[in-house]
Amino acid sequence: MPRPLIATIHLDAMQQNLARARAGARGAKVWAVVKANAYGHGLERAMRGFAEADGLALVEVDYAVRLRELGWTKPILLLEGFFDASDLLVMAQYGLNGSVHCEEQIAMLAAARLPHAIDVHLKMNTGMNRLGFTPQAVAAAYARLRAMPHIGIITLMTHFANADEAGPTRLPLAQQMLRFEAGAASIGTRLPRSLCNSAGLLLHQLDSDWVRPGIMLYGGTPSGAPGGTSAQAFGLLPSMTLRSSIIGIQDIAAGEVVGYGSRYAAAGNIKVGVVACGYADGYPRQAPEGTPMLVDGVRTGLIGRVSMDMLMVDLTHVPGARVGSSVTLWGQGMPIDEVALAAGTIGYELMCALAPRVPVFDAPQ
Repeated sequence: MPRPLIATIHLDAMQQNLARARAGARGAKVWAVVKANAYGHGLERAMRGFAEADGLALVEVDYAVRLRELGWTKPILLLEGFFDASDLLVMAQYGLNGSVHCEEQIAMLAAARLPHAIDVHLKMNTGMNRLGFTPQAVAAAYARLRAMPHIGIITLMTHFANADEAGPTRLPLAQQMLRFEAGAASIGTRLPRSLCNSAGLLLHQLDSDWVRPGIMLYGGTPSGAPGGTSAQAFGLLPSMTLRSSIIGIQDIAAGEVVGYGSRYAAAGNIKVGVVACGYADGYPRQAPEGTPMLVDGVRTGLIGRVSMDMLMVDLTHVPGARVGSSVTLWGQGMPIDEVALAAGTIGYELMCALAPRVPVFDAPQ
């Protein structure tokens, strides 16, 4: 019998979350972001879950090719663009869109001899200071691209650093938008725009031609900050449920300790369940005592330090628990954002960190 740890992917939830994104997109087309193997869900499932998207966006050139081989015929956008001149031939061959964010990429494009025109997203750095041309430099970059016969549609894009922040920040979204508008005006012609990530789409009313939702499509919220709006409140459903089972039970007395480092000491007589899941499966090792989970549908919490293959849970107030009892680590009934917040991380990381050894299955439709 295989180890009882299983990740279940809910395609119907992915479809509903995409519909929620489209409803908030104010008429914009939707790039469904599927980078990092669709946030751990798998490209093949992403194609089915997001079949109604206007395009798929990711960063891996080889994964983009794989999407074409799997039969995706709608647009595909490389969010970080191309990394080498050889990628340009692949983009032309497979009809891939690419971000252009630096002078080196423009130089590669200028030297390229492509059999087909490619569409590009010209990225403007409005203050996040990762990738992109400054608002002062974007018009010159646009002029160089527009002069190239093998460049088709040029879309102007930027990325928001703090769209998920409700309070004051060092870089407010409004300031980024002012910079974006100044850069866009300097070009002298109106270009299609690609602006909103999940936070921008859920929390702000911005006019755009394309939106780029990611985490919301998988049933997570853009921010793990305390007091933030829950995924359920946004009308989002969990797309991944990680479940395991109790594989052992220990009854320990007050003062006894649990796990590596003897970090947890029982204040009274307790019942400890051992769960077949650990940090080698993608569960966060830094998760503290009390990190929530469900045992047979009853909410309880982690105790002791997470091991490579196991973790321990308090069964004292789950009287019916036994070896074989179901444990929900996150997903349906146990919001991934809540688990991530307790562990000092975000739901994105938990999804993406799911280990290859964890079997992944589709939920029954």
